[in-house]
Amino acid sequence: MTEISPTELGDRLRDDEDVLVLDIRHRDDYEEWHVPDSVNVDVYDDLTADTEAAKETLAALPEDREIVTVCAAGVISQTATDVLRELGYDAETLADGMNGWSRVHRSDPVPTDLDGTLVQVARPGKGCLSHVLISDGEAAVFDPSHYLEEYEGIIDDHDADLVGVFDTHAHADHVSGGADLAERHGVPYHLHPNDALEIDANPIEDGDAIEIGSVDVEVIHTPGHSEGSVSFDLEGEALLTGDTLFHESVGRVELGVEAGLEGSDVEGNAATLYESLQRLLDRPDDAVILPAHDPGSPEPPVTATLAEVREQNEDLGRDRDEFVETLASDIPDHPPNFERVKRTNVGREDVPDEELSELELGPNRCAAE
Repeated sequence: MTEISPTELGDRLRDDEDVLVLDIRHRDDYEEWHVPDSVNVDVYDDLTADTEAAKETLAALPEDREIVTVCAAGVISQTATDVLRELGYDAETLADGMNGWSRVHRSDPVPTDLDGTLVQVARPGKGCLSHVLISDGEAAVFDPSHYLEEYEGIIDDHDADLVGVFDTHAHADHVSGGADLAERHGVPYHLHPNDALEIDANPIEDGDAIEIGSVDVEVIHTPGHSEGSVSFDLEGEALLTGDTLFHESVGRVELGVEAGLEGSDVEGNAATLYESLQRLLDRPDDAVILPAHDPGSPEPPVTATLAEVREQNEDLGRDRDEFVETLASDIPDHPPNFERVKRTNVGREDVPDEELSELELGPNRCAAE
């Protein structure tokens, strides 16, 4: 078996190496979620039924490029690789397919004037963004995935001690590693009580101030996307806005309702989100806005100042009535398995470790547009 790891492929794509990523899944699956800049040739059925039928199609590929084949789990794409190599191509298989791509994490510092280091951890295959704050030998992690070693490695590299783990809200697109990371290191896990329905968490409320080394972290309750959504203000230098405010959109307002976890309605949540956004817009224009997701395949650091977000985010230009009507009426496709993911993150469902990766597979869809 000739394979390339998801991390190696990601590094090579980031370095603009000339690799042709060939996705052999059905067109609908490809359009739903794929490796950036990959090419779709739908030979999945041919490869499972009659590899000879796939040869004619695959033989039309350029002969002068290295090819990496992709499917959901790296099984049928290995058949594609075998066929390509028989035809004389230089081909490898992406190990674990899109499942493996979902596990890739990258990190890079965010430029700020904080008395410490703020590291952004991006997960390109899910569009997720986490952050690690390090100051005076102390570290805090915000919105971690359940791949805990990614954060522990950063903390170890800075010779710091983890003192707290924070979630901006109970996520709907991926399973949080917050509670597990905190338990593993014997530190508090912080989540607003409106989202910590049946999970052991240290409650945080609007106006709370928490010190991480020499950096003051202020809690701003910004409900709307979820009832317990909060944002974190790091001394006016950076705003960790969770899924309340993105660079070009805002958070969805129906997921908690449709998951059966909120007694509110969509229109009420949209009105609440509008008020929450007004609180964030009062912050310094040069504050760096750091959401918990990016709809593309983010390469860290993904940043924009509040002034820049004001200019490029159409949702922020709507008056209250238009904002509520737009968010309540224009509902995009849901994140895959969002009900189970959401219930897991509020403590109402326990998903075995071996099912976590599969549960959260698929694109990020936490933005309203």
